[in-house]
Amino acid sequence: MLTTVLLAPGAAAAPPAAPVGADVGAAPALVADLRDDLAGYLRARGEPEHVSAAGLSVSLPDRLETIDVTAGTTEFGGSVPVQRDALWQIGSNTKAFTSVLLLQLEAERRLSIDDPVSRWLPQYPQWHDVPIRRLLDMTSGIPTYDDQPAFLTAQAADPLREFTPEELVGYAVAAPATSGYSYSNTNYVLAEMIIERVTGTGYANQLSARLLVPLGLRDTYYRSHLHPPGIADRMPAGYYTRTDEPELSPLRGQDVSRTSLSWARGAGAILSTTADLTRWERALYDGWLLPPQQQAELLSLVSTATGEPIEATGPDDPRGFGLGVAQMTDALGTFWFYEGETLGFRLLHAYFPESGLIIAMALNSRPDEDQLGALATQVYETLVAHGALGPASGGAGA
Repeated sequence: MLTTVLLAPGAAAAPPAAPVGADVGAAPALVADLRDDLAGYLRARGEPEHVSAAGLSVSLPDRLETIDVTAGTTEFGGSVPVQRDALWQIGSNTKAFTSVLLLQLEAERRLSIDDPVSRWLPQYPQWHDVPIRRLLDMTSGIPTYDDQPAFLTAQAADPLREFTPEELVGYAVAAPATSGYSYSNTNYVLAEMIIERVTGTGYANQLSARLLVPLGLRDTYYRSHLHPPGIADRMPAGYYTRTDEPELSPLRGQDVSRTSLSWARGAGAILSTTADLTRWERALYDGWLLPPQQQAELLSLVSTATGEPIEATGPDDPRGFGLGVAQMTDALGTFWFYEGETLGFRLLHAYFPESGLIIAMALNSRPDEDQLGALATQVYETLVAHGALGPASGGAGA
């Protein structure tokens, strides 16, 4: 029987849920300028990125409500405005959810993240000495299945196909091992499989009982395959336009928002609103989900350049990866962030510790040239210009 865990042992209590889609109390001029930021991006990048819809939520630590802004239309060349409660595929932002589930199980002493993969998945003897920790921080040496031509060809041939975890991992089994830091979705499908082996229940059940329900994330959804129309229809169209993956060329220019997410699973298959995602990030970074030991493990970093452990990023080593989270240092400061992608969506969140600001923003295409980070910087500068971060605003950008 699945036991609902409201909070991990030693974790702090989460605050009440914010009203859905609220921007009451935000200065009208600020809301208008944030909307102009999104609209300006769509004007400048709409054609080259084949993007029609943008969504943004801003969470400030001293207010319960998020500031939620959208621009554009649900289809490229369409006329239906995108709504503030639109759902977006959050892509690899899903990885933090998967990491937290494993860390909660560690806090309950049901596993250790230093356990080798073989303890829980003996069917993969080639990875017998890889600890779970190395799955989560991308230093496992296990290649990613979604770079394999056979997988990409199968995905393009039947976008509605339901891939099993075993099928996905199978595409990586014979591929050459990687070294150092190497981003791999296979790691997180294996992590999903370990969660199910340890608990005896499905990943979706654990996600709902441990995280979505306790945190009141009523607009965050996970299914390993297809969503029913009532959920799927809340997404804008999502467009795949990349030209560097020839196996996926049959999907180029198509709306891929309703295709199966079974290819992403615990590595990237969650849907959410931008407002719900800011609430999740607040819980994640403020330590509401994990005891101190596991919170420290979540935020422990390896350099993406060397794969070696680092205390923090800095000008000489500006990017680091934790257990499903990432940190960056650039000209505007040091901050936590993640940009997740699916075939037709991009969603970026950023958390700025000095000011407590959290932003989440989404676009409905996956192009060759992605400038979502520049939009995040523009949004940050707009917030600073309006004094929304207060006198002690921290550096940030993405």
